[in-house]
Amino acid sequence: MALADTFQAVVDSLPDDWTDLELDLRLADENRYVDAAVYMVTCNAQPYSKNDWHWRLLVAHRFGHAASVTAVKTALRLLDEAGIEGELAVREARTGRAEVVQWWGRPQSVRDEFQKLRSQ
Repeated sequence: MALADTFQAVVDSLPDDWTDLELDLRLADENRYVDAAVYMVTCNAQPYSKNDWHWRLLVAHRFGHAASVTAVKTALRLLDEAGIEGELAVREARTGRAEVVQWWGRPQSVRDEFQKLRSQ
């Protein structure tokens, strides 16, 4: 299966509230590393050489400090079109969100009440 199709299948299998996704990419032919690097720079892939894996891809769902799904899919599609084969491995997928509450200027009694209500 093509890299872009594999990536899309991974994204489609995630729940709607996923936030971050970490993938590793390994090239089938290491002689094409420089050719692939030209395309991988478009999604800010992190190069590394841990256990023969060549890049770490950080993907954000709706917000965050990572590449968007569209950017990663485009980079992988460019690899497919260039005939560069490889393998993807999902390393970590995070889901859920943390509630953010503005506490500036609020007395401790309000904070305590909020904590009490949330811990029930």
